[in-house]
Amino acid sequence: MTHKLNIGIVGGAGYTAGELLRLLLRHPHVTVSSVVSSTQAGQAVHTVHEDLLGDTDLCFASALAGDEDVVFLCLGHGLAHAWLATANLPARTKVIDLSHDFRLAADRDTSPVANQNADPDATGRRFVYGLPEANRAAIQNADSVANPGCFATAIQLALLPLAAAGLLTEAVHVSAITGGTGAGRALSDTTGFTWRTGNVSVYKPFTHQHLAEIGETLTRLQPGFDQPIHFIPYRGNFTRGIFASVYTTTELLIPAAQNLYVDYYQAAPFTLVSDREIHLKQVVNTNKCVLHLTRHGDQLLVTAALDNLLKGASGQAVQNMNLLFGLPETAGLHLKASFH
Repeated sequence: MTHKLNIGIVGGAGYTAGELLRLLLRHPHVTVSSVVSSTQAGQAVHTVHEDLLGDTDLCFASALAGDEDVVFLCLGHGLAHAWLATANLPARTKVIDLSHDFRLAADRDTSPVANQNADPDATGRRFVYGLPEANRAAIQNADSVANPGCFATAIQLALLPLAAAGLLTEAVHVSAITGGTGAGRALSDTTGFTWRTGNVSVYKPFTHQHLAEIGETLTRLQPGFDQPIHFIPYRGNFTRGIFASVYTTTELLIPAAQNLYVDYYQAAPFTLVSDREIHLKQVVNTNKCVLHLTRHGDQLLVTAALDNLLKGASGQAVQNMNLLFGLPETAGLHLKASFH
């Protein structure tokens, strides 16, 4: 690439936007030209994202600069669709949405037009579901990407090889816990320090919104898949990370399962299969998802660990940007885990 990409971030004051800035300010192929926030316009970015003091002189803006090659939408769920409908972005500007708004096929089919004035024949932005391990070729040819949910990423990466081989034939059971940053920056009864500390709780059992996108991906890989996914999500008393335990009935023995997973993820730079038990400290502050397989009776147990703000959100968004523009997939994502 002969020039650096101009980057815009909308919804710049939240956790995912902060993570994007930390990655993009050090990315060798991009320049951040605008960080839009309706609540912080005019303020220095480092007054909200305090660790960026000394790293950038950017201030929050009330609008995009207008010359962006790609815009990251870090808006709350339900707001991205409305923002795009009035943004009048040039058709050439690619969009990566980190909300839930375009993750499902029905929502992608009704996405707002790219720019009626610039392209009278435009019928809408072609959002592609942005899980590289399942959809790399489509992402490379897309104009817009719907970034997956954090729980959805961990659970899908635990199941993709089985679905691709047509081996998901029974119900899937999932127990997964996420850090407090998964709830976003806005304060609520269950995000405050005094509530979270020394505490664990279940929320949205069997009904979590990420189940729909998981089901769509598995069905695409294994047409006819119609088994239930029983998902129990937990709020954890730690800051960041997701640890998921996923199990299902199968005749597949561990040597064959290990080979299946290693082969499937051979070209996936951030999804790794470990032959040892895994834990969150291996992945927090990285764009990795690490998997481990064991068998208990007729149950194959796959454990998955990732950082909910990186591989589960902003890191994966940068990975998708790299794919969209033909950059090295790992560019800007060589990160060190905070192991100690």
